[in-house]
Amino acid sequence: MKQKLVVIGAGMASGRVLEHVLAADPDGWDITLFNAEPRGNYNRIMLSPVLSGEKTYQEIVTHDDDWYAVHGITCRFGEPVVRIDRARKIVYSNAGGAPYDKLLIATGSAPFIIPVQGRDLPGVITYRDMDDTQAMIDASAKPGGKAVVIGGGLLGLEAAAGLALRGMEVTVIHLMGHLMERQLDPAAGYLLQKDLEARGIKVHCKGSTAAILGKEKVEGVLLEDNTGYEADLVCMAVGIRPETRLADDAHLEVARGIVVDDQMRTSDPDILAVGECVEHNSQLFGLVAPLYDQAKVVAATLLGQDAAFRPVQTATKLKVTGVDLFSAGDFADKPGREDIVFRDPARGVYKRLVIENDRLIGAVMYGDTADGSWFFGLIKDATCIAPMRDTLIFGPAYQGGTTADPLAAVAALPPEAEICGCNGVCKGTILKAIEGGAVTLGDVRATTKASASCGTCTGLVEQVLASALGDAFQKPSTQPMCKCTDLTHEDVRRLIKSQGLKSMPAVMQELGWKTSCGCPSCRPALNFYLLADWPLDYTDDAQSRFVNERNHANIQKDGTYSVVPRMWGGMTNPRELRAIADAADKYAIPAVKVTGGQRIDLLGVKKEDLPHIWADLNAAGLVSGHAYSKGLRTVKTCVGTDFCRFGTQDSTGLGIKLEQRLWGSWTPHKVKLAVSGCPRNCAEATCKDVGIVCVDSGYEIGVGGAAGMDLKETERLAKVATEMEAIELTVAFIQLYREHAKYLDRPYKWLAKVGLDWVKAQVVDDLPNRAALIARFDLSQTIYQRDPWAERATPQAQMGFAPLADLTQEAAE
Repeated sequence: MKQKLVVIGAGMASGRVLEHVLAADPDGWDITLFNAEPRGNYNRIMLSPVLSGEKTYQEIVTHDDDWYAVHGITCRFGEPVVRIDRARKIVYSNAGGAPYDKLLIATGSAPFIIPVQGRDLPGVITYRDMDDTQAMIDASAKPGGKAVVIGGGLLGLEAAAGLALRGMEVTVIHLMGHLMERQLDPAAGYLLQKDLEARGIKVHCKGSTAAILGKEKVEGVLLEDNTGYEADLVCMAVGIRPETRLADDAHLEVARGIVVDDQMRTSDPDILAVGECVEHNSQLFGLVAPLYDQAKVVAATLLGQDAAFRPVQTATKLKVTGVDLFSAGDFADKPGREDIVFRDPARGVYKRLVIENDRLIGAVMYGDTADGSWFFGLIKDATCIAPMRDTLIFGPAYQGGTTADPLAAVAALPPEAEICGCNGVCKGTILKAIEGGAVTLGDVRATTKASASCGTCTGLVEQVLASALGDAFQKPSTQPMCKCTDLTHEDVRRLIKSQGLKSMPAVMQELGWKTSCGCPSCRPALNFYLLADWPLDYTDDAQSRFVNERNHANIQKDGTYSVVPRMWGGMTNPRELRAIADAADKYAIPAVKVTGGQRIDLLGVKKEDLPHIWADLNAAGLVSGHAYSKGLRTVKTCVGTDFCRFGTQDSTGLGIKLEQRLWGSWTPHKVKLAVSGCPRNCAEATCKDVGIVCVDSGYEIGVGGAAGMDLKETERLAKVATEMEAIELTVAFIQLYREHAKYLDRPYKWLAKVGLDWVKAQVVDDLPNRAALIARFDLSQTIYQRDPWAERATPQAQMGFAPLADLTQEAAE
């Protein structure tokens, strides 16, 4: 007989518990899920992009109605639980009760409301859930609306930024002397305030709210110093506290939160708790990473497995209104501690390190967070920083660089000192690789993955090599990006991110380009790096693209073009085929070819006919197949379970979903996918950039295949049980490739540099990082997923630009 599991709260932590439980024992539980909100699980971290208009609610839904239905979960959404009867083991809402064998409390946290006059007026809201977000969106629809945000922490600033992007006049009122005082000192707070004000957001620090004014609805905010601000909307974002009222009423042990043991059990062994409502060893938790760790332990406890929650120190890397912030460790002012501070107000960069007893115990960075993981490693490992004290603030690449003996500092580092933060490689691991025969930077990368990711630690790795090999070490000559600079692609990409360079002139000015406007070699690469790293701030430069990408068609050797409409997953219908046939007749197309990517290519189209033929094809619902692009080309599929007697999964349906999710995304090079419905592999998935082979138990995902001038089989990334996981891993992999690969490197070349283990750690093992990669991909897609021909209002006028001399296309489909 199935055990009855009742869950109170359909948030991210409880959602992850259900995923783990159902994956391990899909038929063992009769699950009832209560939620006070009239909806299921969604990604609360992504409420800010919903508020700003960069995403929709549907795009942040984690578990939709179909997911709950497939898993047989009884959903009682919009039913707040009012009482827990521990003696009878029944949970009650106003609509009735639900018995349980095991109960999971995941009530999260509740926003703090300042107890001032007017706090209950219509128009006064908090910022905690989708209802709050929708209320702010609705308020911003009124032209000329004014908003006051009370609270200058992270949540308040995200609310202010979103409302400002919605067109409201926004004022932030903060009680303390500067913004985000828990992470930043006054100097950094000044930089943040300056940046916000440049975005049109007014900031009032040392502002204590006296009253919220209005009669039938909110009309303004009055401060203790008698300053007043008009407001059509007031958002309180002054803090949160664990939601423990149900647990308290049920006489469970409650301190600041619901007290749990290492197995996440409360004082009642049949009741567990997870998430922001929990207190474990006198500690509360608000970041998603420890909540997901809790979820694993809860699932293991429910399944009768041994597991214990052991919170680890976490770092916070945040994006606040376009400004990079990183913080980790302890910043409290105590005797015996010292600060190292670096400020560059012109660039908006601030770094602060807190040291105690020759150990780094805290780090905060503003504007340039590239070295964050390295500093975090020093904090986590309690590394002695005395040998590198003088150069510590400059990061790993500068250690030992200012002493009489430039290798003295790195030689003094202990073997356990972390050298490569991205891949967690310590000095001792590199030394073992050297003892095993590694004599070059490439050897070390291939053996240990050190410096194979962001490249920030390259100088430090070379210093380890030099100190170990002595005169036998030869510093490699690096290939510059082009004749305009001595920097490599990797250097340029790292500096674009770390220095916040968001335009081509900024890159060329700040990085010392030797030419005034670049060349045909560097401009396409810079255009992609800026587009991929700053989708909200950078506008694609058509003149910095290859001729095919500028003309949105493949040029042929006789000067004509080929037109390839997109056919989702290789599927088409009579209406589309008639439109293609009509276009071939109407424009006298000399050749019609079925491509290897399961599409139809119209060859020999005159340049002047391109706008007209695409107008006809668009009218039939066809969009560009981007056969010319550095982006997604095709998703090849077989017929799968719909028609084939060997098919194990719906390969065609998955291929269509992948193509519709990924199309239009710019990537370092062309990307091709395939989904085969069974191991017979009719869609040739094992030689694609991403290939999925369906099996009875799920989906085997391979990456890094090639079938052109190089022939290479895919390497296995993961095996997953659900179509949703297959899509998520594919999207995360593509985004990781977008963010880290050198321009014009296919995925298999990039994988050879960074290593499959590093990629797995980023997209398979690190679930919060996977979610962040997907969120960044989806954000970019809101801007760039559109048909280039359908959006041209006057296409003839836009077809007249002349191609730059050397920007010829180097590869067709």
